[in-house]
Amino acid sequence: MEEKELTYEEAITRLEELVGKMENNELNLDQLGISLKEAQMLIKMCRDKLYQTEIQVNGILKESE
Repeated sequence: MEEKELTYEEAITRLEELVGKMENNELNLDQLGISLKEAQMLIKMCRDKLYQTEIQVNGILKESE
């Protein structure tokens, strides 16, 4: 089954959910490890999306000069 790529907003929301569970000690040790890996992947995805958006915006600004 093909996974749907999350939007930036969906990724941030998921990160907030994971952080909330971690802060409230709602995860056992196994879940914590899995959640940390997921959070790491989401952070990388968000950084990549921000970087790509920055490149696009800078390109548009240069075109308008």
